[in-house]
Amino acid sequence: MPPARPRATRDGDAASARKQLMSVAIDCFARLGYQGTSIDRIAREAGVTKGALYYHFKDKEELLFAAVKDRIGGFEHQVLRSVTPDQDARTALARVADACFHHATVSNHRRFIITLMVEALDTNPRLSAECRSILRRMRAFLAGVIRRGQEAGTFRADVPAERAAAVFTGGIMGAEIQHYQDPEEIDLREVLDALVDQLAAWLAAAGGPRAISGGVVRW
Repeated sequence: MPPARPRATRDGDAASARKQLMSVAIDCFARLGYQGTSIDRIAREAGVTKGALYYHFKDKEELLFAAVKDRIGGFEHQVLRSVTPDQDARTALARVADACFHHATVSNHRRFIITLMVEALDTNPRLSAECRSILRRMRAFLAGVIRRGQEAGTFRADVPAERAAAVFTGGIMGAEIQHYQDPEEIDLREVLDALVDQLAAWLAAAGGPRAISGGVVRW
């Protein structure tokens, strides 16, 4: 009889299997939505039996929320790693846009989340509440960055930081949706760069730089 594998190895295998199942499920949810994705489909695309999938997740909803928590946690961690307190506010906003671009193009994580946000509006109260929490955290983070610019005197103080954060969040999500629908026409990198420039110009304090484009400061 072969010796039993160490528990740490078994736990590592189980965690790896869960990650793989979440990755496949995210791809399905991003393309087909939550309602359009079945457990059968996820199991088939993952190359496992439904029993193997149910070993790791109680049902499709548990798999969905595990995937949302994992991917949003990864995105938020990247943003926090990219945006540091010593950066000026405009650079910090550009780093947020960079993180969104990365997750929207290198992986399908952003498409996964935005697809779910739209689908959950009237169909899934629990998912809608989770999406609302995600958006509130993002707006609160951006508002903090904008307040930092206001306190430093580079951003005008007469615009509520929460309003500017909502405008920026809406612009990012709108750009991503357009890119997903029409990637041949919508260059997401160019649109996000323009969005940062326009927000910086709108928020620029009197006498300060109005925008930065292609490394050139416009006064």
